[in-house]
Amino acid sequence: MNPINSRYGAVAGSQAVFDEGLRQHMLRVYNYMALGLVITGLVAFVVGSTPALYVPIFGSPLKWVVMLAPLAFVFFFSFRIQTMSASTAQITFWAFCAVMGLSLASVFLVFTGMSIARTFFITATMFGATSLYGYVTKRDLSRMGSFLMMGLIGVIIASIVNIFLGSSALQFAISVIGIVVFVGLTAYDTQNIKEQYSENYDQESNQKLAVFGALSLYLNFVNIFQLLLNFTGERE
Repeated sequence: MNPINSRYGAVAGSQAVFDEGLRQHMLRVYNYMALGLVITGLVAFVVGSTPALYVPIFGSPLKWVVMLAPLAFVFFFSFRIQTMSASTAQITFWAFCAVMGLSLASVFLVFTGMSIARTFFITATMFGATSLYGYVTKRDLSRMGSFLMMGLIGVIIASIVNIFLGSSALQFAISVIGIVVFVGLTAYDTQNIKEQYSENYDQESNQKLAVFGALSLYLNFVNIFQLLLNFTGERE
């Protein structure tokens, strides 16, 4: 056998194995994210359409606990992911999605069902196109990561300030800038998830990477959805 052809075949075979592994990894990430969105949507719909559930929550100071709980979950996830087992990471992610559903239940109290569905499909289209770009592009998106993180911090601070100011003009600016930031983060995170994959990692490590990747993309999707509602949502 020609040693050159043999060597080429080995390299091609190795690349094919890597590509298949990467495809399975990304599919797992998107599946986790999609299931997380389903859990969030179901919890939000059930709570938002059941007075016996939403009145005790949103009619009392308990609403602040529900609104801030997802943020606490994100911080817990970020600091503990390295020490968690893959199964614990999955359970924590599902629990986070359920808590986020509680937080988003107020959406069904404010906006019409038709406008929520319309905004969801607009968000899905934007997210899908941007994530696909992040996956296939050869351009290095890491350089815009720090810029996007600065924008994210700015949006968070402005949102907290506007809770007390209640400025519609500031809310409009936050929504526009926020959408740009989270769309950019979707492409950046997708490329980052793709590059973090390694066929040399054991199954446990790749499983945790998939869960954490799903969390990143999930947060981008939910934030784009919420910000778009300010433009496309029709109030009850």
